[in-house]
Amino acid sequence: MNKTATFFGYDYLDLLHLIFKIGANLLISAIILVVGFWLSNVLGKFTSKLLRRSKTDEGLITFLSSFVVLASKVLVIVTAITQLGVAMTSFVTILGAAGIAIGMAFSGTLSNFAGGIMILVLKPFKVKDTILAQNVQGVVNEIQIFNTYLTTSDNKVVILPNGPLANGTIINFSKAEKRKIEVIMPIRYGDNLDGIMETLKESFLLDEKILKDPQPSIQLTQLGEEKASLSIQVWVKNINFIAVSNSVNAIVYRLVSSEGYLNVKNQND
Repeated sequence: MNKTATFFGYDYLDLLHLIFKIGANLLISAIILVVGFWLSNVLGKFTSKLLRRSKTDEGLITFLSSFVVLASKVLVIVTAITQLGVAMTSFVTILGAAGIAIGMAFSGTLSNFAGGIMILVLKPFKVKDTILAQNVQGVVNEIQIFNTYLTTSDNKVVILPNGPLANGTIINFSKAEKRKIEVIMPIRYGDNLDGIMETLKESFLLDEKILKDPQPSIQLTQLGEEKASLSIQVWVKNINFIAVSNSVNAIVYRLVSSEGYLNVKNQND
């Protein structure tokens, strides 16, 4: 008993009291972490539901809900550390001393956070828009604090960091109400150009999804030595782009000869 008191600087009862106190603080801190993290996730889901009821922009919903979860988890961690007996003044001093190193280490993360704010403020795209950025094309599913999630046409999920995304080139296919479909096909000299153009225009008039304003345009381009090129352009609403692209290709295909040229004689073949 005397050896224990001499080694630790406590008598037997004080040593038991110290061990019990440390164990209790560890247990309480663990409970704070477990319950706090659970409540953070619940709070994030509640925030998401609340914002959806108010018809907030979907990108802002995912950003704010993920921010609430992250901020509340940081608060939980600080509370758990305080429960262990670490004074907040000392904790803040340590964070301040390490601030420069942390800032350098997480410069990319902070850049992504700033990029996320820029995306939400400037709105170059929103959730459910189809975009092309960082050599990736897909539909925007989520805009979170640090990353934006895209789903490609073959159902791959691509995670893009917000920093480079906000500072790079973005092509938004969903921003405008109308889109142009253009097909360029070769035509031989001497073929019935007027007949081909008339047949195409009549076919386009039958498709209700092809807009009449602007009107479909068919023009000769690139007059070569042996052949010319016919530029076929129609305008559609953004939501009908894929469907009309397929129908326009089918209309043009029916007029293509076996040699690969547009020819009105193949219309009824």
